[in-house]
Amino acid sequence: MPSDNRVGEKVQDAPPSPTRVYPQPFSMAQGNSEIVVMKFGGTSVAGAEQIKRAARRIVAAREAGSQVIAVLSARGKTTDELVAQALEISERPDSREMDMLLSTGERISCALCAMAIHDMGHKAISLTGSQAGIVTDSSHTRAKIIDVRADRIRETLDEDRIVLVAGFQGVSTDSRDVTTLGRGGSDTTAVALAAALGAGVCEIYTDVAGVFSADPRIVPDARKLAMASYEEMLEMSASGAKVLQLRSVEYARNHGVRIHCRSSFEDSPGTLVVTEEETEQETMDQPFVTAVTHSEAEARVTLTGIRDEPGVAGKIFIALAEAGINVDVIIQNEPVGDDQLADLSFTVDRSDLRTATEAIEALGEVCAGVRTDDRIGKVSIIGAGMRSHPGVAAKVFQVLGEESINIEMISTSPIKISCVISADRVPDAVKSLHEAFELGADAVRPEDPSGAEHRPTVSG
Repeated sequence: MPSDNRVGEKVQDAPPSPTRVYPQPFSMAQGNSEIVVMKFGGTSVAGAEQIKRAARRIVAAREAGSQVIAVLSARGKTTDELVAQALEISERPDSREMDMLLSTGERISCALCAMAIHDMGHKAISLTGSQAGIVTDSSHTRAKIIDVRADRIRETLDEDRIVLVAGFQGVSTDSRDVTTLGRGGSDTTAVALAAALGAGVCEIYTDVAGVFSADPRIVPDARKLAMASYEEMLEMSASGAKVLQLRSVEYARNHGVRIHCRSSFEDSPGTLVVTEEETEQETMDQPFVTAVTHSEAEARVTLTGIRDEPGVAGKIFIALAEAGINVDVIIQNEPVGDDQLADLSFTVDRSDLRTATEAIEALGEVCAGVRTDDRIGKVSIIGAGMRSHPGVAAKVFQVLGEESINIEMISTSPIKISCVISADRVPDAVKSLHEAFELGADAVRPEDPSGAEHRPTVSG
């Protein structure tokens, strides 16, 4: 069952803004309104009935007059199962062959959905990422899209056929090998196609009704947001929210693609992700927090005894970058003794911990020792209104202190405060912050993005 069914919501009517008309969730006024890109996640195509449901949605959009490109993920846990099969064969599988293996899941979904569409009396064709013109760099298992050559898709649309594209994959420009885009890469495929084709909207279908003020599995009264800005969604995705892949939001912001996050299981408005100007013109001067996000898949690396001299930190982080490691929070302790040695700590995704330590060890005598901790988590509060409210940070620290939750590292941006804490205290931190900032009952008008009170405000 979709997780959003556990959250009760009351739809509240609000009068439209007298000074500004906001885009409604179903609006396709910008871009080419005749083209729609629809992306279906793994839970949305997990079984035969789910694939048929997705096919019905696709056909309905076509019958409504739109030209449709649908991007499909692998079914259910298929990708996890393929990874497990690889690990049965090799402790450290070759990355190129992993891409060959993992790319099969999305192809299966597309072929099956095309069969269902054919049975409904419509013409459809399934394409691999390379056939669809998705061109990437050569970074296997985490490639980046560098071009979309959508000529074949355009020709197929002109032939009055529905196009189904295998998400999460492409072809490298130099070696012409199959590449994959990393977890959640089908979101990026969909947004990239929407940008290349000038689609009116990119609809992301998943097992939740939209973007919530917190994970409903932890906070039962978390509320669905009617709108979020690209900037807020970027911070939310980077801080643990799993509704949209971070890179897909970056792509959408850079190319002006309007994203609509919707439920695969019900036909209701979801969350519209658009420009900050569209979401904030009427609420810019009101202090507020939009959401609490979290991650329990963090790890910390601490380098002790680092020489306090120019260039050392550069060597460390260049090595991590060359290993493909994304570093999040960074703290360096300045030396206080005469030995002029410092300590440096940073966090990475837990799955990258082994690669990160190997990259550091390969540098040789850059530090006296390396310590790791894979039992940490992160909780973040995010909201564009934090720019105008200096008391937000103080309130975060006070709330966590009252819950006896120790803050081990802190990272901030103009619209985000992240605290690294013990992984087992993450749920407690999320609940307490969500309650303290009044993000629950009646803080958000979930179905009306035009009202001035559609965002929660900071109390106190």
